[in-house]
Amino acid sequence: MQISTKFTIAIHILAAVEYFEKDEKVTSDMLAGSIGANPVIVRGLMSELKKAGLVDTKRGPGGITLAKPLDQISFYDVYMAVEKNKEELFHIHENPNPNCPVGRNIHAALEKDLQEVQDHFENDLKNYKVSDVTNEIHQLVKQQNAQK
Repeated sequence: MQISTKFTIAIHILAAVEYFEKDEKVTSDMLAGSIGANPVIVRGLMSELKKAGLVDTKRGPGGITLAKPLDQISFYDVYMAVEKNKEELFHIHENPNPNCPVGRNIHAALEKDLQEVQDHFENDLKNYKVSDVTNEIHQLVKQQNAQK
């Protein structure tokens, strides 16, 4: 099972918008600089986050803003917005040997358990809020500034 980097980049985007939106205009170029990614990738994720109702974007002087408070956005919300392979987290190999007792039964033996694992994983994501991440970031920045 592997979640793509889209998930963590999307959380990075939301955290950066929250961190900077009060003091400066947030743009995809600015976010790309923070993330260390191409602005095209950021714009693609921004589109998905906007469709999910997590951010608003305005051309010109408006920039990118949060559509709702981060304590109302769970990791599950972000996951559902940006991950494309979420229907099936586990990919079972396609061509097991049908003449082998293990090969012909491996799919049936795994499917129920793997679906249960995926359901637990998705439910666990609902317990984490993006605000948990931003609160930690603010705390770390405060500690770093105190050490200067």
